[in-house]
Amino acid sequence: MVTKKEIKQSFWIALWFMVLTFPIMVIRVNTIKNIIVWRWTNILWIGIAGFFASLVWNYLLRLKEEKKKSDTKEDIPFVHRLLQNDRFRTPFLAAIAIFFIIYPFAFPMYHTSIMISALVYVMLGLGLNIVVGLAGLLDLGYVAFYCVGAYTYALLNLHFGISFWLVLPISAVFGAMAGTLLGYPVLRLRGDYLAIVTLGFGEIIRIVMENWDELGNGPRGIGNIPPPSFFNFELNQHQNVIYIYFIVIALVLFTIFFVNRLENSRIGRAWIALRDDEIACQAMGIDKFKTKLTAFALGATWASLGGVVFAAKTSFINPMSFTIFESIAILCVVVIGGMGSAIGVIAGALVLILVPEYLRAMAEYRMLVFGALQVIVMVFKPEGLIQSVRKIYKFEKVEE
Repeated sequence: MVTKKEIKQSFWIALWFMVLTFPIMVIRVNTIKNIIVWRWTNILWIGIAGFFASLVWNYLLRLKEEKKKSDTKEDIPFVHRLLQNDRFRTPFLAAIAIFFIIYPFAFPMYHTSIMISALVYVMLGLGLNIVVGLAGLLDLGYVAFYCVGAYTYALLNLHFGISFWLVLPISAVFGAMAGTLLGYPVLRLRGDYLAIVTLGFGEIIRIVMENWDELGNGPRGIGNIPPPSFFNFELNQHQNVIYIYFIVIALVLFTIFFVNRLENSRIGRAWIALRDDEIACQAMGIDKFKTKLTAFALGATWASLGGVVFAAKTSFINPMSFTIFESIAILCVVVIGGMGSAIGVIAGALVLILVPEYLRAMAEYRMLVFGALQVIVMVFKPEGLIQSVRKIYKFEKVEE
């Protein structure tokens, strides 16, 4: 039930919003005819939309508070309950598998290309989830390892003619080395200090590649990067896109398997302990130095692999492809999807990458809608779209 107080509050919010948007939504200057066009209907719709949006917002907040008070036990997300049910897990996973298999044949090449980008972000998100979601280390320079992988493929192919398949393991090694080099000097840092140092590392890599003309052609970048080879067969553009799509699918499945096994391993439990309480973690005898270093190295490995796929897909890279905004986008994938949750990261990557692309028809408002969706998720689902569920181990007494 809507209260009088909420109606009054919504009225003043709508009025204030009308005042704030008045210069943008009402006044339009026609520079050709040198006249001002007054669009009064726009401000009316803004007021109506703001009033009802405020009412809905207050209502949802009230529902959230009531649910929080009534909840007596931890709520397990629907997807986790579905996957834990043997009756529905197999059909559910089979339906997803069929969808992704037929996707490149049922949709145009443009949609397949977008899906490849989303799946690359799934890899990047799962890699960053090791560092941020499991180990609790805020890394704002993650795009640097993405850059390392892309330039590894571009430079090795340009100078030595090494193929995509040989570069994949090489780039993984280079990414792990880069992660170790970053992790070593920042082991004593936490929180905001760690974020600032990693941010600086990411910018250093980009600026070096932008100014080192002899290495990577500076801001001109490297072009004509070949796609992956398929047993020496010549593939056209559409076939190459489909081929890369299935390569990324395989890499994503391998990443999911590897990260899931890591999470449930000894090192994974050490990361979670480090995230929850670093002092208690150290008091329990866990080597904090090796734990952090391993998280940085393994997270960087997946970013480097994603960079190789990105270079093969676009056939051109330059330093502007690896700005701080890419790091923020990958971090948003992890945070909005659900930190520590592999399923959440996958959902976050698909939503955050696909939604802006499919909203291109609303060119003027798509980023506004995208930003509003992010705010709504963070307010009503602060733990992410699909929160992480802690695995519980039960020891049953065996009767003799």
